[in-house]
Amino acid sequence: MSFFTRRLFTTVAPTCSSPSDQIKTFLSKGLHHHILQLFTQLHLSAHSSIPFVLPSVIKASSSAQSHVFGTQLHCLALKTASHSEAVVSNSIISMYAKFSDVESARQVFDTISHRDPITWNSLINCYLQNGCFQEALEVLKDVYFHGLVPKPELLASVVSMCGRKIGSRGIGRQIHALVVVDERIGESVFLSTAFVDFYFRCDDYLMALHVFGGMEVKNEVSWTAMISGCIANQDYGEAFSCFREMQAEGVCPNRVTSIALLPACAEPGFVKHGREIHGYAFRRGFESSPSFSSALINMYCDCGESLHLAELIFKGSCCRDVVLWSSIIGSYSRRGDSYKALELFNKMRSEETEPNYVTLLAVISACTNISSLKYSCGLHGHVFKCGFTYNISVGNALINMYAKCGCLDGSRKIFLEMWNRDSITWSSLINAYGIHGCGKQALHLFHEMKERGVKPDVITLLAVLSACNHAGLVAEGQQIFKQVNADCEIPLTIEHYACLVDLLGRSGNLEDALEIVRTMPMKPSARVWSSLVSACKLHGRLVIAEMLAPHLIRSEPNNAGNYTLLNMIYAEHGHWLDTEQVRKAMKLQRLIKCYGFSHIEAGDESF
Repeated sequence: MSFFTRRLFTTVAPTCSSPSDQIKTFLSKGLHHHILQLFTQLHLSAHSSIPFVLPSVIKASSSAQSHVFGTQLHCLALKTASHSEAVVSNSIISMYAKFSDVESARQVFDTISHRDPITWNSLINCYLQNGCFQEALEVLKDVYFHGLVPKPELLASVVSMCGRKIGSRGIGRQIHALVVVDERIGESVFLSTAFVDFYFRCDDYLMALHVFGGMEVKNEVSWTAMISGCIANQDYGEAFSCFREMQAEGVCPNRVTSIALLPACAEPGFVKHGREIHGYAFRRGFESSPSFSSALINMYCDCGESLHLAELIFKGSCCRDVVLWSSIIGSYSRRGDSYKALELFNKMRSEETEPNYVTLLAVISACTNISSLKYSCGLHGHVFKCGFTYNISVGNALINMYAKCGCLDGSRKIFLEMWNRDSITWSSLINAYGIHGCGKQALHLFHEMKERGVKPDVITLLAVLSACNHAGLVAEGQQIFKQVNADCEIPLTIEHYACLVDLLGRSGNLEDALEIVRTMPMKPSARVWSSLVSACKLHGRLVIAEMLAPHLIRSEPNNAGNYTLLNMIYAEHGHWLDTEQVRKAMKLQRLIKCYGFSHIEAGDESF
């Protein structure tokens, strides 16, 4: 035994007398690499306790992600015939599951002649952990064919996976029916909670309430699942009712429950509850937890209040991990204070905290908001240095960033360098072409996208229609709109209709634009009316503009820009009394027209 190992025994586990006890102590303390060192010493000295400690060492090897050492342990088990013991073989299956080596786990399972319930559970969990859902279901069927009853905890894992996989929700309902019919499957709070979460994910709100109401025992996890489901269904009042009822029944909300409830506190009318939860966390002692602090910062940002409280929480945190940094940077970025977001990002780097892709997305958004090519190029270099160029979300954001900063060539290069592209990638470059007036290139890219088998979505359609609008490609835009409407594959929204109306109106086809508005299957939005009135003014159709103006005012009565547009129409028509009436209406409502600003970069100077 080495000096290091002997010293470790005396400092960490002085009361242990046998290698087995020492390994158990190390395992409880998470000292997995020390277990592997000790076992190596035992093996070299041919210690008699090796067969007894082998399952614990296998577990330590999987926790330490030491694949090579784990394979050697498997060979040792085969050599010593220990693999014939169920506890050893089950440990080996679980080990390969953590290594994501599904094939080896299956081979071990197939060589076991006598399989106990834990053996079956280990293989099913192996498949579930590695995304092999269909294989897990096949093994679960075999469990029943062999007359065994799966544990409720195992079924809970399968049900949870059913809720996350589209197309497997019918299987989750079948498992629920099996649990009801088969009395051998006992009552389990874990399984019932899994069903509550499953039905919420299936948008079956009433069934989730029914399952939750029938639970005899409800723990923190059950109540948290119920609260999360209510918030996902935007039933915030019911979520807070559950929170109060939970405490009335003597179940104390924990950190996870509080984090689940915080997003609802940002909604109108519930802001005061956010402060109450903040106070509750302070009394319970988990307000300094990085995950809770991060959720709290997001809540204070999203509720529209000053970021002073969010900054105080951030500054008072003793442990600033990447999640906390991402939250405060993202908060400033979403609120439009982009320079503060960039300042915090530089401070994060100075404290040697490595950003993740969420942090970078927030910073990219900040650079996009200020349209600064200088900052954007610097950030792109940092993204490349950190190795996040492979991330598809980051790549899409970079395409949009360069487009908004006026560098179409940068957007095109990012697109060409991306190995994986989704529909958002194609849509981002189509939109970039549209912003810069390159309608023909946008249409070519749209057709190339379809030829390569990438299905356009609502965002792609809006991008290509906007490109046609900017470039004045009326016939092409109409053709794409009619084709999509006939195919019925992409649901047309009010934004698509508004874009088409604007396209027709700008080109002078006012009668066609009015016909679209008359026949569209939804109520016209303020943007639709604004596009029509602006087009009438542009082409001198002031009589029609006057007729449509009241619709525009009613659709958005608090928008000063609509009154200004109406004022200009009356002035061009010579209706000075009406012009005065519009000004008086603006004064009564205290509406002030917002001024536009231009931003130009010339070298290192910004104007």
